[in-house]
Amino acid sequence: MNSKGHDGYVLVTAAYNEAKLIERVLQSVVAQTVLPARWIVVSDGSTDRTDSIVNGYAKQYSFIQLLRLTTAHKRNFGAQVHAINEGCKELTSLKYEYIGNLDADVSFDSNYFAELTMRFERDPKLGLAGGFITEEQNGSFQSRKHNRIDSVAHAVQLFRRECFEAVGGYIPLKYGGPDWHAAVVARMKGWRVRSIPELPVRHHRPTGTADTWQRDCFRQGCMDFSLGSHPIFELIKCIRRLPDRPRLMGSLTRLSGFVWCYWTGQDREVPGEFVTFLRKEQMGRVCSLLMPWRFKSDDDRFSAVSLEG
Repeated sequence: MNSKGHDGYVLVTAAYNEAKLIERVLQSVVAQTVLPARWIVVSDGSTDRTDSIVNGYAKQYSFIQLLRLTTAHKRNFGAQVHAINEGCKELTSLKYEYIGNLDADVSFDSNYFAELTMRFERDPKLGLAGGFITEEQNGSFQSRKHNRIDSVAHAVQLFRRECFEAVGGYIPLKYGGPDWHAAVVARMKGWRVRSIPELPVRHHRPTGTADTWQRDCFRQGCMDFSLGSHPIFELIKCIRRLPDRPRLMGSLTRLSGFVWCYWTGQDREVPGEFVTFLRKEQMGRVCSLLMPWRFKSDDDRFSAVSLEG
């Protein structure tokens, strides 16, 4: 493999006070057998050592560029999307085939992007792909329970450029979920979305620990409502979690957030055609769960792997 940067793929990372974790992802990217053409690391008002750490790597690797935003704010989803979009603007003049969002709290093996871009080359309809997220459990990294092959985690979303432009990039949403929104729109426009189990990605900050656990679960329920999740789908998803005692309270809290949005008459942040498409997908999953014999092929059954999204 060529160890020099080329025009195959570019990356954007939004980093807000990530000094404790960001060196892992920096080490992972510079160790890739195929390097990105450009990597914009957006320091979004960081007040710790994030900037100096990134600058140290930028001095050694010309494809790394630090972009500093100076508006101070708390950690929130709208600000993260704004930072990513600012990073994307720095890439508009470049020629590249793939563009990826990469969180500041992950790491992966040196062949990760070489293998991932190969999947795109093999499948012209693949618009969005990424590895499987793993988190540390009992001393080793294991796949998250809610990983699905038809859903790519925000932390490692890599788009074919035509797909990213057709989707319109990421949009800021009050309760989060820009990655979910982008994936649904990609499928609406005829692109395939796949997560690759053979490409593990180590996530070093478990989901929800950046805020209080209960608040994050409640926020996820609000996110589900804001993006138009079907009430039946939401209820079944939460019921299926009830026997899992560690996730019981999280499931109930998430459902309460969903119900609260209904009760208070919250507006949805997506158009009607998005809601219609999403609900058709979700009810297809419900049918495939209840009547699996009706689904013969992997493409018919892939969305039944889980009811997590």
